[in-house]
Amino acid sequence: MRITGRRKAIALFLILGICLVAATVALTGIWIILNWRERVLLFFGLVVLLAIIVGLILNTVFLVREIRRNEHHDSFINAVTHELKTPITSIRLYLETLQRREVDETKRQKFYGLMLDDTDRLRRTVEQVLMAGEVGYKRTAQKSLEIDLSGLVGECMDLARTRHNLQPAALHWQEPAGTNGAKIKVPGDPDELRTAISNILDNAIKYSRDTVDISVWMDTPDERHVALRVRDHGMGIPAGELKRIFRRFYRVSSRSASQVKGTGLGLFIVRAIARAHGGRVFAESAGETRGTTVTLELPRSEA
Repeated sequence: MRITGRRKAIALFLILGICLVAATVALTGIWIILNWRERVLLFFGLVVLLAIIVGLILNTVFLVREIRRNEHHDSFINAVTHELKTPITSIRLYLETLQRREVDETKRQKFYGLMLDDTDRLRRTVEQVLMAGEVGYKRTAQKSLEIDLSGLVGECMDLARTRHNLQPAALHWQEPAGTNGAKIKVPGDPDELRTAISNILDNAIKYSRDTVDISVWMDTPDERHVALRVRDHGMGIPAGELKRIFRRFYRVSSRSASQVKGTGLGLFIVRAIARAHGGRVFAESAGETRGTTVTLELPRSEA
């Protein structure tokens, strides 16, 4: 209901802006016809006309952007509320069960494990929100070390398998071609790069639908850069939204993607970290239901 109301407001502002521009053009045209012999008045009239039209267009664009931004903020708040409320409710339920009933040791240990999983989910949500606030203002990485990118990717893949209870075959790693076993190193902050890679993997897993089948590989587009590519065979992304998914709070608008829970901050954090390391991130997709490839490109360390 709230989203529908905002769309109506956007349509109203657009129609109002168009009507005001049309009315301004009509009135100015009449004024020019009545004063066509006065060249000075005609010149200033045209200047005023252009200024008013530009002002109306800019004002309409600003209002529409603010409405959309508020819509994204509301979606983010709803998503974060769900991400926080669900594990808290789960933990409380298990604790009440342990308090009120006699539970055998096997089931007790199972409850402890589930509660630990819920606390991990809470911690990740809080960390993402805090990280989004931090990276939004940073221009460069906090520290720069020589990092073995292949080793770091391997750690992130193992962590993703454990976190999502996946079989080893769900994530495929392909050794970089043409390296002859040599390590590909990049300068940067290992903690931030670990966060970026983990966010890309988590995003690919979440949008893989029922079967997780993700390919991870690296290549060198030129002598100075290395590209880490993560491809899933999931929901895919419409062409018009490939760049928008890296905005803060933005989430794909398709019906299937809207059912996936999240805060809309993961890829925004990836983009901020990539820029802080002098790199970039972008996504490619053949369309909905046809999978997505996310590429993180970073500068290589000098040999």
